[in-house]
Amino acid sequence: MPLASSITLPLSGYKPSHFRLAVQNGVAQVTLDRPEKKNPLTFDSYLELVDLFRAAVRDDEVKAFVITGAGGNFCSGGDVFEIIGPLIERDTKGLMAFTRMTGDLVKAMRACPQPIIAAVDGVCAGAGAILAMASDIRVGTNSAAVSFLFNRVGLAGCDMGACALLPRIVGQGRASELLYFGRSLKGEEGMSWGFFNRLSQPESLLDDAMAMAADIASGPTFAHAMTKRMLQVEWAMSVEDAIESEAVAQALCMTTEDFKRAFHAFAAKQRPVFQGD
Repeated sequence: MPLASSITLPLSGYKPSHFRLAVQNGVAQVTLDRPEKKNPLTFDSYLELVDLFRAAVRDDEVKAFVITGAGGNFCSGGDVFEIIGPLIERDTKGLMAFTRMTGDLVKAMRACPQPIIAAVDGVCAGAGAILAMASDIRVGTNSAAVSFLFNRVGLAGCDMGACALLPRIVGQGRASELLYFGRSLKGEEGMSWGFFNRLSQPESLLDDAMAMAADIASGPTFAHAMTKRMLQVEWAMSVEDAIESEAVAQALCMTTEDFKRAFHAFAAKQRPVFQGD
């Protein structure tokens, strides 16, 4: 896929216009930063996020992402006046261009090799819930309220891959409940349902998510990317095909220098220091 001309590599040198990006020690922190409106998405922020995650495929410096929101909320979804209002005036072709563009964000998040951790506090609604869903790991708080509220605005729950991905996370019945009723999934319930991997206090949420990302970033980069890819593609395989595919994937991982480093460190009774090659 072509990269946007505004994206520079490495991503540590890129200054986005519609969110904040900070890269340190292999972890890229993406912060949705419109706290006065609970961090909604706009046409421009959608496009810029798509370009970011597409560019990440070619960035060797970034090993993991953390995506979060400013001001105690994650993301309130598409901006009502900057997105929803203009959509009413579009014809079918224009609407299809929009829905495909929003879906491109999920595709880009799933296709980028770096694991993505969502740090979710407060409002996490609509497209914001999709951002959390499309991430690989979700850390929440007791104040988090995840709402797939598309039916509340007269739309189907099948938005941006929700009917494919959400049942994989929480199960078919629970996904159906969330998509039909559009109700909020709160922190403790989200944890018990498996939507959240863990809960943190609001004041430590970002630090906890960043610590998890740092742990991933210190690991074997190629192997982590392979794990993410296989978690994605094996849903469409038989068990037999999945086992064969994993045999190929693991053999490829055994050709890396990180695999050799792990063996030599084990033999020396030391902790391996992975370098991503």
